Amino acid sequence: MLKQLLKQRVIPVIVIEDANDAEPLAEALLKGGMDVIEVTCRTAAAPEALARIKKAFPEMLVGAGTVVTSDHAKMCIDTGVSFGLAPGLNPETINYFREHSTLFIPGIMTPSEIEQGLALGCKLLKFFPAGAAGGVSMLKSMAAPYAPLGVTFCPTGGVSIDNMNDYLSLPVVSVVGGSWLATRQQIADKEWDVITTQVRIALEKVAEL
Repeated sequence: MLKQLLKQRVIPVIVIEDANDAEPLAEALLKGGMDVIEVTCRTAAAPEALARIKKAFPEMLVGAGTVVTSDHAKMCIDTGVSFGLAPGLNPETINYFREHSTLFIPGIMTPSEIEQGLALGCKLLKFFPAGAAGGVSMLKSMAAPYAPLGVTFCPTGGVSIDNMNDYLSLPVVSVVGGSWLATRQQIADKEWDVITTQVRIALEKVAEL
């Protein structure tokens, strides 16, 4: 499962306002060659959207993002997500996902948080908000002491088609997360062909590496 998550090196970070958009959005991603999706827990539609994508597209790796409360965590496990991510590092959430044998990627922004994540057994960490926290240069410097320990990162927040390869070229970066692959407005306007094209362009950029 982890290999599938990391193989395309890009995770679409999706905010769904209307659960009826779940299936056509997932289909648009799949048409572009993307079989991974992260639906954030920022809207009331998220639980139903996650369930609908899992049911309609069993070949897709379906994860939940912005898991910041115990209710979010329980919903994720009840829905059967394949992975979860959070903007911050909460030991209780990490342990809850571990107890249910589900991959969880906590968020970090400082060396102290990296060390806390390591102490909790997490070696894949979300660097968030990547752009505001200093971007590629910040991550390169901050991650250096931990690289020998096998720590890798998923930068999210401020990652775009223009800078994604700058992050991915760092040995400590396993994957990036990006909301530009399918924006809220594009989903609301049902621009499925546009989203498919954006996914294809992103995967072509990855191939350049």
